[in-house]
Amino acid sequence: MKSQISTPGVTRQFTRFLSATPRGARLARLLTVQQLAEWGWPPSCTASESAALVVAELAANAVIHGRVRGRCFRLRLVVEAPDTLRVEVADPRGDRQPKPRTTDLDPDPDESGRGLLLVDALATRWGTEPRPPSGKTVWACLPLI
Repeated sequence: MKSQISTPGVTRQFTRFLSATPRGARLARLLTVQQLAEWGWPPSCTASESAALVVAELAANAVIHGRVRGRCFRLRLVVEAPDTLRVEVADPRGDRQPKPRTTDLDPDPDESGRGLLLVDALATRWGTEPRPPSGKTVWACLPLI
């Protein structure tokens, strides 16, 4: 793995708008792995694999739960510090907030929310923010180890 040199005031960022379709969600995952490789984290490293899983889950949620016909979702990757990657997936449905299951044994018959357990396990922290006028951004911070 290449070492990362941090220059004060310079932030590595990547942003793409993608179609709110299964294909767009898959592309988000592939673009994440590609961008991290360009920044020095190869596809086989833990940071890249974790980021791919988190992006896959957040993008799938944006497509399934945050979709508005004719609107895209946004993927944003930011290296916040030499050791932290912030992943953001924004969609136009601010009225539909993620609801993580408390455990995999949760008796709720609803199958949704299981993927957020994965996000919670891989991220050092995660959450949501409103995205005016009507959307939301779901974000997760991952260690770049």
